[in-house]
Amino acid sequence: MDLFLLKKIISALLMPLSLVIILLLFALIFHKNKPKLSFKCLLTATLLLFLSAFSPVSNRLITPLENSYPSFKNSTKPIDYIVVLGCAHITDKALPALSQLQTCSLQRLVEAVRIYRLHPEAIMITSGRAGAQKISNAQMVKTAAISLGVPTNKIITENFPKDTEEEAELISPRIKGKRVVLVTNANHMPRAMKYFQQHGVTPIAAPTGYWVKGINNHKNWRYYFPNSMKIKQTTTAWYENMGLLWQWLKTLIN
Repeated sequence: MDLFLLKKIISALLMPLSLVIILLLFALIFHKNKPKLSFKCLLTATLLLFLSAFSPVSNRLITPLENSYPSFKNSTKPIDYIVVLGCAHITDKALPALSQLQTCSLQRLVEAVRIYRLHPEAIMITSGRAGAQKISNAQMVKTAAISLGVPTNKIITENFPKDTEEEAELISPRIKGKRVVLVTNANHMPRAMKYFQQHGVTPIAAPTGYWVKGINNHKNWRYYFPNSMKIKQTTTAWYENMGLLWQWLKTLIN
């Protein structure tokens, strides 16, 4: 089996909701023969589900990732490249390119265009493979960027990287020694920066798509009530921390 696919399958099985489902299945399997074990599985699944949906826990997991790098301000020096890491889209010819982008790609594009307007001297590099879609994420983001006023000749596409590690490997030779801004989601930025640094590139971070905003603001009762959106936030934080662990383990092996 392809290592990339195997990695994705294992990570999917280790996500909070997947673990909850697995524990519930065990609770059903052991219900008659091992009722105590069944109850423990049920209790663990319930606790994991609650904690995943509980804002204080979810925010505590993702905030350290999102606060690793400050948001991008106008640079006093010219920028050579704005690298926009790939995420996702769904092809639908009835919709404009912007509407075909999934939230993560849209967030990254908007930040990249904002930076481009501050630094029109820069070349934008969009990245990401097609996957199950008809065109690559890099091309879809490029089309959307053009619709927002970025000139076609100011955008380069990298259409084949499957993940961040491959993006850093393929893009780094082009941008090494240049002033580069790296655009990706705030929770993903620590891992992305490390991959580019491993290839001799030290970009300026431009995090976007923050899950947690106004962390010190006043909280009402809803903040302490389980929220389904927080499950997705917890899953994102869980995934990124697993990615950082895998990244660290690979440096030890290599």
